[in-house]
Amino acid sequence: MSRAFVKEDAGGPEKRYHLPPKTDPGYDAAAAQALLDGANEGDSYSAELATGYEWGEKKLHRHVEKILATARAEENERMEQLAERFLRA
Repeated sequence: MSRAFVKEDAGGPEKRYHLPPKTDPGYDAAAAQALLDGANEGDSYSAELATGYEWGEKKLHRHVEKILATARAEENERMEQLAERFLRA
């Protein structure tokens, strides 16, 4: 196989996002969390593909605001930072 097609710095399998069906009432909350988790791992693109939403999607703001409140209560500075960035996007 040509070395051009070998990813030598692969860090393991791609992240899989376990989301409920899109018809599930909890889908948007799960999608919001998946987008923030993807950003935390430096892989927003995969999270956007998995959820069908783009970073900063207005429809998810209420869910991200809840995640932000939890992050503040738990003093999770990184998740707080990501949630704030999402809401500003």
